[in-house]
Amino acid sequence: MNETPLSGGFINEVVRLGDTVRRPLGARAAFVHRLLLHFERHGWRGAPRYLGVDGKGREVLAFLDGHVPARSQEGLARVARLVREFHDLTAGTELAGGQEVVCHNDLSPKNTVYRDDVPFAFIDWDLAAPGRRVHDVAHVCWQYLDLEDPTVVAEGLRTICDAYGLEDRSQLVATILWWQDRCAHGIETDPALAGLRESGAARSVRAARAWVTGHRPELEAALEPPPA
Repeated sequence: MNETPLSGGFINEVVRLGDTVRRPLGARAAFVHRLLLHFERHGWRGAPRYLGVDGKGREVLAFLDGHVPARSQEGLARVARLVREFHDLTAGTELAGGQEVVCHNDLSPKNTVYRDDVPFAFIDWDLAAPGRRVHDVAHVCWQYLDLEDPTVVAEGLRTICDAYGLEDRSQLVATILWWQDRCAHGIETDPALAGLRESGAARSVRAARAWVTGHRPELEAALEPPPA
């Protein structure tokens, strides 16, 4: 069988071989493999199955066929529920260490697999690590919403938080800004991200951060609980 390059990565060369995906082992490969095996043992199908390491030293994952559809409130809610599922599966486990859960830390449409316009799995778990629930929820809010109309964004924030069941939303917008600043700084300084830097990605992230900063009061107001 021939290897077919898969798009989506600036750092790792990812190929498809039959019903598998082959990718270089990341710095946190051992942790990621334990996490994927943990999901498999619990019957959670929202992540690729880890199948081992091939003769070229690449990790082998089950290929998940799908597509990225137009965004909808229903799709946002399903993404949020998927995040809640794997958070709950890792809460209180050795994998989470002393943190609340294991976070994916790179949730976005490009790392989501859809079937029949329904999100059903996340891929690219290389950055997974112990963290707080709000970290992944905030990343979803940033990556899955088009930062254009503040009214529409506010509705999307509420949809994501409600579907996830996030009770304390007081730090959500601040965490979105934290992610954006962290991402822009990484693109600007990490030699491994030269491809992203040359594409102008850092400017796009800084622009997104400026948008959130400018609309922060109304976004935070939209997340406040209704008066009793």
